[in-house]
Amino acid sequence: MQTKYELNIGRLVAIVRKSGRSFVYWGLGSFVLAVIVAFSIPRIYKAGVLLAPETSSNSLMSNMSSLASMVELNANPNPTGDAIYPEIYPELFSSPEFITGLFDIQVESSDGSIRTSYYNYLRKHQKIEWWSFPAIWLQKLMRSLEGGNGMPSGNGGVDPFQLTREQYGVMTTIQKNVICSVDKKTSVIYIGATAQDARIAAILADSVTQHLQAFITKYKTKKAVEDLAYLDQLQAEALADYNAARRAYAQFSDANVDAFLQSVRTKSDELENEMQLKYNIYSQITQQAQMAKARIQEKTPAFTTLQSATIPIKHSNTPKIIIAGVFVILGLFVRLMVLLFKHRNELFIRPQAQPTA
Repeated sequence: MQTKYELNIGRLVAIVRKSGRSFVYWGLGSFVLAVIVAFSIPRIYKAGVLLAPETSSNSLMSNMSSLASMVELNANPNPTGDAIYPEIYPELFSSPEFITGLFDIQVESSDGSIRTSYYNYLRKHQKIEWWSFPAIWLQKLMRSLEGGNGMPSGNGGVDPFQLTREQYGVMTTIQKNVICSVDKKTSVIYIGATAQDARIAAILADSVTQHLQAFITKYKTKKAVEDLAYLDQLQAEALADYNAARRAYAQFSDANVDAFLQSVRTKSDELENEMQLKYNIYSQITQQAQMAKARIQEKTPAFTTLQSATIPIKHSNTPKIIIAGVFVILGLFVRLMVLLFKHRNELFIRPQAQPTA
């Protein structure tokens, strides 16, 4: 049978009153610590872009999807049949192939002192809180002790299949700094970027938007581009065949201009028919190539920008007054816990058993 204890509220109030000065000291100490912490946190700025993607679904499917979304039914989120559709755009931002494509984005700070690639900006121009230095030193020590085992290191190009340790670290940082979300009801795409500089945050949001559009365009036009390349090859071969047949017919006609033999006429007709056949093939392939070019334009997706990226005026850090308030409350709470533990024998009493009749 477990023994039950009750807290003596009156005694607790008396102890708190007696230790009132210590609560003041703890509160002031917590406030000072909060100020140090608040001013040590680097400022973070956020910028965002809103996009409305073009949809190629037919009107019936579009109306059905709209009605289903109104009643919150799980309709088919991919009526177009594409492997990459707006609802899975956020998943692309976890793809190494997509993230590594952001390494070469050129950024510039508000004061113009930093002009470099996004990769180098994250490596060399990041402010770090003072309490993070011990962890960084420990990581460097562990890496030196490992002696290079684990991920390969080097200064070669970026291979999404085999990233270096440094590239992997930058990639994970970008995955935290760049986000994408899609409103399932309206399909409006939000792309947000955070950085320690307001101008760089806006540049990132705009550049990531362009990179996403180029990535989606490359995917949707890939088949049409491959078809066009194949047709261009066939067109070149057909043109060469037609030119060869035309020269053969012209040479034969010139060599037998005064001939009246039936065999010569028959041979001339055969060469002319072959030339015409080669021309018809070349003409048909040329028409198909023109249609393939039109399909590329048709497959190219269009995005309407609802809200462009703008340089943020204010940082997005937690207000310092809130940090101070949280620290002060935590400090007072810790002091109270210390008093409870110190005077536990006085505060926690066992209730006396009631006499039985």
